[in-house]
This record gives sequence, structure tokens and C-alpha cells, in this order.
Amino acid sequence: MLFESMEFGPYDKAERNASKAFELYEDGKMSQALKELETAIEINPANSSWHFNKGLALDAINRFDEAASEYKIASQLSPEDLEILNSLAVDYTRTVQYDLAIETFERIQELDPSFEPCYCNRIITYTEMGQHDSAEQMFYLAQQIDPDCALCYYNIGNSLFARGQYKKAIRCWLKTTELEPSHPQINYRIAQAYWSDGDRERAREHFLQELRNNPGDVDVILDFGLFLLEDDDTESAKEKFNRILELEPGHTSALFYLGEITFDKGEYEIAMDLFSQVLEMDNSLAGPRYRLAQHALMKGQAKEARAYLVAELQTGPEDAETLVSVASMFLRLADVSEPNLAGFQEGKDAHSAPSSTLAGRSPSLSQPNEFSISDLDHATRCLLRAIDIDSANADAHYYLGVVSAKKGAFNDAADFFSRALDINGDHVRALRDSAVVCAAMGQLPEAAKRVDRARSLSGDDPQLKKLRRGIRVFRQMQRVQDSLSRFNRWGIFKRRQR
Repeated sequence: MLFESMEFGPYDKAERNASKAFELYEDGKMSQALKELETAIEINPANSSWHFNKGLALDAINRFDEAASEYKIASQLSPEDLEILNSLAVDYTRTVQYDLAIETFERIQELDPSFEPCYCNRIITYTEMGQHDSAEQMFYLAQQIDPDCALCYYNIGNSLFARGQYKKAIRCWLKTTELEPSHPQINYRIAQAYWSDGDRERAREHFLQELRNNPGDVDVILDFGLFLLEDDDTESAKEKFNRILELEPGHTSALFYLGEITFDKGEYEIAMDLFSQVLEMDNSLAGPRYRLAQHALMKGQAKEARAYLVAELQTGPEDAETLVSVASMFLRLADVSEPNLAGFQEGKDAHSAPSSTLAGRSPSLSQPNEFSISDLDHATRCLLRAIDIDSANADAHYYLGVVSAKKGAFNDAADFFSRALDINGDHVRALRDSAVVCAAMGQLPEAAKRVDRARSLSGDDPQLKKLRRGIRVFRQMQRVQDSLSRFNRWGIFKRRQR
């Protein structure tokens, strides 16, 4: 034929590359699609559609920063293309550039106030910014344009969930399933809301429904495994974590929770091996060193435990209970550093009862030395951070009281113990150790009162019985000393009268 031997020009080749990229994108072959688009763009960098398509391919593999760069180029070439601007604003949100996202959404609104996605997607931006009133405003504006937008209900459900309004979030997400039954992970989100609201039966139903729809969704399997762990269904949870490892052999969270299960069973060596594997795969993961530190403490390996705890803190744990537990281990290490001192100001003055006499050889209030100061400092930082996260954490206040007592700051210790008891009046350890502090400060009646309260809560605790006997002895000694003092003063007065 006449044109068979003719060469196509470079722009024709670029079009073929772009068409091939579209086919690869539709087949889910994103890396290959990107290569074809890059070739096309190299030939003709002024084609906004190709930059836009490259952004879509990058979004599909979660390379949001790069996708935003492509959308930005595309928007410069086609400044009034609403789809390009909308995709750019969405990726600004994904990359935590909220001001740019809002600015871009507002630009779309100026160009076309009836473009519903600019309101719908802005719900997400405002939700992530914590501006939930603005998120609701966007929802109602979107509703005026499209009252049956499944994504709008899904997005406002996220805002409600973030505010702890779980029942309202469930209603919105059930509406999403009504409008779009195949919406990604919708049953998973409903399961999370029921779980948070305490309706475990319905949470289980929706977890199972999500897994029937998407049996290979690792995120859902992992969360369901944690749900089962909360129900003490460890065998079913173990099966879920092993299922994840079949799908993704290097999944560190699944390995970690398998380690947790074996640790709780007392199979420590197996658990330590799993935790070590996790660290080999991801050295930055929080949790494994915490367990390794616990095991080292159990074996009396103080140096190793301290190293693991310090490394754990470098991961920046943000869970208050974990921080309190880490602090308690640092306090144990402080005790190990000076095992022979059971008191905190033994023999300081006439009213300071040795805590070895009062409370037995409890390690909770031992005096620090130069070797354990760093352990106390680490404990203090953990506890202050825990209180920043959860100011009503009674254990955090209690352990700060212990730290203060170890340093001999009894007034501070008394204040912290009082705060712990304000939060939880039945905190036995706070009652016990505050009694020791009261005794050390000469407040023996108050010390006796607190010990009696602790004993009423904990039953026949031998340590509390010993502490109560010690306080009784010192109160009797104090009465004798007071009587002798009065007798001596009267005798001196009588002699002077003669």
C-alpha cells in the first residue's frame, strides 16, 4: 500500500505511547503505564492530559507527592480544567498541605459553583484539619447539588467518627452502602464504628461481611485479628495473623502480634525470636523492644533491658498506657541499681519511720543514687508525656509520686499520690505508698487511715499488714515521747516554783 513504508512522526509515536499507557493503566500495570507516559511527555511536554494521566497512575501506587507535581504542571497548561484542579486539591490533602488544598478547592468553586466534588472532597480536608463545622457545611453544600452522593456520606461519616459520634457515623455509612454497595472498605468502617460504640456483635457481622467481599484485604484482616484478641479468642486471632503472612510474608505487624500471643502464653523464647525478626525487617517499629526489655528484666539482665527501653523511646510511642508501663520498668531498673536501700529517707528525723519497717522490702520507694538518676529521668519524661496524652491517667500520677519519693521530695510525692487518688479513690498502690510518705512526714494518723482503706480493698495483703503494724508501733512511740515531754516540762516548772 502507498503509506506502508512511510515513517510516523514523533508526535504520532507519542500518541501511541499514551494510548498504550491507557491500556496498561486499565490492566493495573502502573509501572509500565508510567514508562509509556514518560516517553510520550518527553516528546510532547505541553500535553496537559498526559501529565494528568501520569498523576492518576502515580496516585494508584500511592506516590502522592509526585502525582501532585504532575497535576500542578497539567493545571498550568490547562488552568481552568476542573478535574485536574480537583485531583491536585485531593493530593494536597493527602500530603498534608491543607492551605493549598483549600485554596485550590475555592478556585474550583469560583470557576464553577455547581462542581459538586469540590465540596465533597473538601469534607476530608476540613476533617483532617479538625474543623468539623466547616466539614458539615461542605456536606450540606454538596447535598444541594447531589443529594445521593455516596462519597459525601462516607466523608462526613469520617468526620463524625473522629468526633466520637459513632451512631451518627454508622447511619451515614449505612447510607453509603445503600447508594453504593461496592464502596471500598465500607463494611470495615461500619465494623470499626460498632466496635468503638461497644456493639461487638454487629461489629463482628460487618467485619465478616467485609472479608466476604474482599477476602484478601490485609488491613481488615489485621484489625479483625485485634478485635478477636480483645475477645480473648486467641486461636482465631492467630489464624488471622498467619493468614496475613500467607498474603504478605514480610508483614511486621502480623509477626508482632503473633509474638504477643506467644508471649502471653509464656512461650518466651519463641516470642523473642518473633520480636527479633520484626526488628530485622523494620528497625523503627514501636513495640518489639518494649517486650524484649520486659523479657530482659525477667531474666535479671538490667543493662540489656535499659538499652531496649531507651531505644523504644526513640520510636516516639504515643500511647499513654505504654508510656506508663515503660516508666514502671525504668523505676524497676532504678531499684536494681541500688538493691540494698528499701527506704527513701531512713532515719532522717524523729518522725521519719524507715520504710523497710513500715512497708517491708517493697522496691516501689527505694532511694536513688548517681547510677539510677538517668532511669528516674527517663521514667519522669515518660510519665509527663503520658499525662499530656491522658491527664486522667491515675497510674501516671501515681508513678510520678513514686519518682518524687525516691528523690526525697515528699511534698511533691504526696501531691502526685493525691491526684492519683482523686482520679481513682480505690488505687491501692497509691493508698499504700502515700501512707508511707505520710508516715515519713510524721502524719501517722493519716498514714493509718490510708493503710486501712487499702486493706479494705485488697484483703489480707501481708505487706499492708506489716505496714499497719509499723505505723501502730510508731504511733505508740510518738505517744510515749509526747507523754514524757509533758512530764518533763511539768517537773521543770514545779522545781522552779520551789
